[in-house]
Formats: sequence, C-alpha cells, structure tokens
Amino acid sequence: MKLAIVVPVLNEAPGIAAALTPLQSLRRAGHTVIMVDGGSSDATPTLAAPLADRVIAAPRGRAHQMNAGAASAGGDILLFLHADTRLPENVSEAITSALGGHAWGRFDVRITGRPFLLRVIAALMNLRSRLTGIATGDQAIFVTRAAFDAVGGYPDQPLMEDIELSKRLKCFGPPACLDARVTTSGRRWEQHGVWRTILLMWRLRFDYWRGVPAARLTARYYPGA
Repeated sequence: MKLAIVVPVLNEAPGIAAALTPLQSLRRAGHTVIMVDGGSSDATPTLAAPLADRVIAAPRGRAHQMNAGAASAGGDILLFLHADTRLPENVSEAITSALGGHAWGRFDVRITGRPFLLRVIAALMNLRSRLTGIATGDQAIFVTRAAFDAVGGYPDQPLMEDIELSKRLKCFGPPACLDARVTTSGRRWEQHGVWRTILLMWRLRFDYWRGVPAARLTARYYPGA
C-alpha cells in the first residue's frame, strides 16, 4: 500500500528543504508527498515545488490544511507530518505492518534540543499516549483512508484538532503505538521556555477537557497572532 504524506506549512522557507529532502526516497518508492500551504508570505511554496508531488493552498490552520491535503490525495493510507518532524527509517514498512491490525496509529517521539528536560517530556508524551489512546500531531499520525473518511477527517477547529481526531478514531479501536521514533524540533519549547511551555500545555489541555472551546484557547497558544 502507498502512503500519502500530508505536510501542512506556513512561512517555512528557511527550513522547507530540510523538511522535504528526507522524503525523497519515499517519493522514489511510489509514495506521494503533498505540501499544503496556509497562505505563506515567504517563498515556501516555490521552494517546495521541486520536492513535493503536489503543492496546494488551503485556508490557514492545520485542520483545514490537512483535510485539504487528504482530499487531494489518492491511496489507502494517510500520514500527517509536521514540517519540523523527521520520520524514522523503514517508515512505510512499519506503518503497513501496524495497519494490519489497527485502523490508525502514531510513532513515539523524540524532541531535539539542549535541555535534558525535553527528553523527559518526550518520554511522558509517549507514555500518556499509550495510556489514553490519544495521539498528538508531533507523533506523525497515520490512518487508513476508510477510517479517516468515516470520522469526517479533522474537526473544524483551530487548536486541539489532533486530540479530537484521536477521540473520533478510537471508535475503531486504540492506536498502533510504534516504538520507532519520529524526531521533532524543540524550538518552541526553547523559545518560550521549557517550564513555561509545559505549564501552558497542561492548562490548555485541562481547559479543553473541561469544555472550553478550542477557539478561545487559540489566543493563548498563539499570542499576538
């Protein structure tokens, strides 16, 4: 089975080549890379064009962008990949094997960066995901086309879309939690302070759990946006 790898981006010109270059071996193997631009004001789409099978535009917001990418994709398996996340080796084989017994899944994650605490955060993210059956976008969620379409894709909300998608997909059973690790950048953690980001994420998740709409939480996650 072939993968359709959907990469939502916004103003990623400095790093888009580094994001897409590792996917070229998958393209040569017959998998598809779809970059979905959310209205970049820089040269992201132009730089991405030689490195993707398709570059499309969609309204800003990861949920909108990933749904647009999925709608334009063929194939039986969708893989949603953040621009600052790198896949492990033999990813197509790992996903195909996992989907033999599951409808969806995700990878363990490693967070790059200098603070040792980032390793602890990654370990706790992986453990929490196993215990709750909830995956985050940083863990490179993959899903069969049939399951994704059955739950209506990502919800139309500006934040926590990965959590809500996980809740919907759990009707098909728990995710395949792969030990193989994707590597994601710790730039946001370091830029805003590790402890400050931890506390922010805990508060946002708690407020979302108790029913605060995602739209109200967005301003706290993207201050000044």
